[in-house]
Amino acid sequence: MLLVKNHVSPSKIQGLGLFADEHISKGTIIWKFEPGYDVVITPEKFKSLPKTTQDYLLIYTYINDGDYILCSDNGRYMNHSDTPNTIGVESEDGMGVTKALRDINPGEEITGDYSEFDDDMEYKKEKQSKTGKWIS
Repeated sequence: MLLVKNHVSPSKIQGLGLFADEHISKGTIIWKFEPGYDVVITPEKFKSLPKTTQDYLLIYTYINDGDYILCSDNGRYMNHSDTPNTIGVESEDGMGVTKALRDINPGEEITGDYSEFDDDMEYKKEKQSKTGKWIS
């Protein structure tokens, strides 16, 4: 669940991206997993879904300990960057939180390093190398 004002707009990185609608100070928690709002899809459930749904989920989820995590808000549009302005940190619930790594200005794209939290990073890199487009 995103905890900061934001919007989705075209991204210079890939397709659509997540952008700040307010000044976000370094260290601010901008996202946390919220049970009942964000969705955990088990591998068994994923395999039972139609291929078109699986393809969608492979783009808009991240994989954590085998489960597919779908953000129910604009968080699914956060793009990868090798020099992100956020960082994932451990949380008591084991799902982690995302904090601003530095100050983020209004209108700036909010980015993360997928290798910190997405067990599916290699699939996304492979798709990028084949298509020339980053799969976020």
